Formats: sequence, C-alpha cells, structure tokens
Amino acid sequence: MAPRSHGVTLEDIAQRVGITRAAASMALAGSSRISEKTKQAVRDVAAELGYVPNSVGRALRRQRAGAIALIVPNTSHHVFGHTYFMHVLTGVSTSANAHDAQVIVSTNADEAGGVSAYERIIRSGTADGVIVTSAAIDDANVEMLVASGLPVVLIGSFPYLPSAMSIGADDVAASTLVTEHLLTVHGRRRLMHVSGPLDHQTGIDRRQGFLAALADHGLGEDAWVVEGDMSEESGAAAVVAALDSGRPFDGVVFANDDMAFGGMQVLRTRGLVVPTDAAVVGFDDFGLARTTTPGITTIRVPAERMAREATDTLFAVLAGQQAGPLHRELPVELVTRGSCGCHVDMP
Repeated sequence: MAPRSHGVTLEDIAQRVGITRAAASMALAGSSRISEKTKQAVRDVAAELGYVPNSVGRALRRQRAGAIALIVPNTSHHVFGHTYFMHVLTGVSTSANAHDAQVIVSTNADEAGGVSAYERIIRSGTADGVIVTSAAIDDANVEMLVASGLPVVLIGSFPYLPSAMSIGADDVAASTLVTEHLLTVHGRRRLMHVSGPLDHQTGIDRRQGFLAALADHGLGEDAWVVEGDMSEESGAAAVVAALDSGRPFDGVVFANDDMAFGGMQVLRTRGLVVPTDAAVVGFDDFGLARTTTPGITTIRVPAERMAREATDTLFAVLAGQQAGPLHRELPVELVTRGSCGCHVDMP
C-alpha cells in the first residue's frame, strides 16, 4: 500500500494494530510499558501509512493559542478540596499573567465516560503547552501527552519518564529528615507512618523516606505503615485503627498536615496528649499546621514556587530557550512546632 501522509492520525494506527490510541502513542515514544512486538507493529503501520510523529505538537506551535493548560487528572479528585491546588493555581497563574497568557484548567469527573482531560487538550488546539500536577504513576495518559509533541512540564517526581521535564521536591530526603527528627531529637522509637496514596509518587517517596530513617537506626523490622488518602478523615481513621489494634506507638509521621490534624483530633478524644503520649509530625505547611494546638511540626513544601517555576520553564520551551530533559528539585524546610515536643510553637 502506498503511503498516505495527509490525515493520518494515531487513531488510524491504533485501530490497524488493535490497541488504544494511548498505547500507540507510547509505542512510538519507546515506552517501556509497551512490548517490543507491539512497538514494532506500531512503527511498521506508521511507516506504511506515512504518519509523521509529533505532527499535532508542531501544528500547535506554528499557530499560538495564547493559553496554557493546567491538567489535574480525575485520579486526583481530592486536589480541588485541598490547599495544595490553590498554591499550584496561584503559581501557574502568576507566571501566565507575566507572559500575557490565559490558563485553562482541565480535569475529568469520569474519564471512562468520554475523552480524557489530556486528549481534550491535545485535540482542541486551545493550549500552547501543558502543566500536569498530581498524576498517578499508572496514568498512561501522561506518557501519551509527553509523546504527543505538545510542550509539557510536570509538577512532582516522575522517575519513569526520564525524557520529560519536571519541577518538584525531594520527598524521600524530606520525609527522612522529619522522621530523623523524631528519632534523634525526641528519642521516639515506635513510629507509625500514615502515607499518602501509594499509586502516586509522592506517597511512595514519603513512605520510602520514613522507612529509610528507621532502617538507619536499626528499626526497619518495626516499621509500621498505614495508607491514607491525604484527607483529614483518613488520618483520623488510621489513628483509630492503630489505637484499636493495641499495638503501641509513641510517634506518628503523617504524609501531610491534613491527615496529621485528623489524627491529633482522635488522640485528643481518646485522652492522649500530643506530644507527651504520641509525637506527631506532618508534611506541606500550607497553613493548617500553624493554627492547630499544638502547632504541627512539618516539612514546608514550596508548592506555589514549584508551580511558578514549572510554568516559567514551559514558557521558556515555547520561546525556544529551553530544550531537552530537565528535572529540578526545590529545597524544602523542616519547621518545628509543639506537636513533636519542641517548644517552638510559632508560625
């Protein structure tokens, strides 16, 4: 069959091979999630049909839309009710305003019912580039987006996408730091970790940092991890379950401040004193940790700055000033307050 270079889409290739559009995109990008047999089949069909990779991205760059997209996947429904999203939106908007560009927020309540937030942006041509935040590690759409040719900068850590651009923080080191604080400064030895969702890199990395600190102190066999979802309710539920189990603990490392607050409320209602009976630390420092009694010792994450720098990077790509893989980690800070036992109960 003679090649036909006009009007050939990824959908055409996907249908011919018998796979999804996302899988076809990842195959052309060389994703490790796609088998070599399928990759070769996709390449063969693409050559036969005369498909030109990244044609969508090039077309979008030729005619600017004057807008960028902020994609919040449907897997992160909790984000909109969390202060984190407001920090991210502020950072993205600050940069976009400086570049006289609009911000389009794209998400899905139910991706199964229609085109994903990712594909909607790719097909519509309404955005010159994309910022992605809070994507799950098994979200194949992220790889599809990176492979589409549309400029993309990710907020967070994406070790499985070495060719992508990302701005984040070293959650492993930060979680190790706050756990070490309980171990070395306050002498706590029976620690529990209430993690974030373990299908997100943030949850995995903060758990890894906790486990690393315990292992360094010879306490690896005593590690206790309970998975939460970053909500106040899940933090409370984790502490209820821990107390009801009868297993003793003298400190809790929560993966964020919302869960720490929920857990502290339960400890108080059960007649336990923070930090005397159980020291508590959190993560993020987006505001809540400064208003509780006692204040929550936490890791201050520069979410707004991460979003602003990610967006600045995106505009640098659009201007031809930045190319190639980029992975930048911004510094975080341990902020001590009363919940761990430090007498530094101040903002």
